[in-house]
Amino acid sequence: MAELSYELTPAEAKSKLDAGEAVLIDVREPNEHLLCAIDDAELIPMNTVPQQLQHLEELADEKVVIVFCHHGVRSLNVVNWLRRQGVENCTSMTGGIDAWSAQIDPGVARY
Repeated sequence: MAELSYELTPAEAKSKLDAGEAVLIDVREPNEHLLCAIDDAELIPMNTVPQQLQHLEELADEKVVIVFCHHGVRSLNVVNWLRRQGVENCTSMTGGIDAWSAQIDPGVARY
């Protein structure tokens, strides 16, 4: 299996989701999540990721864990941290939920 890139585009993320190969993890804050969300994404705010490490490891054993935030900065930091913890099967969605709204689903509000 080819090594997973640290980042993928919203289109690549949607392709993996549609194929049943991935799960979405939203690392934004709960107040951001209230503004808009991507269907079926699990909210795990960035500051709670260390407490959720075992859960994320279990998800990564089954599918690619695609992490996203508002614009892709926090999610890339989370992916870097997870990989240092040995969770290799994770990647960040470039541009975050903002890019998802612009490129994939205009029904997702932008803020």
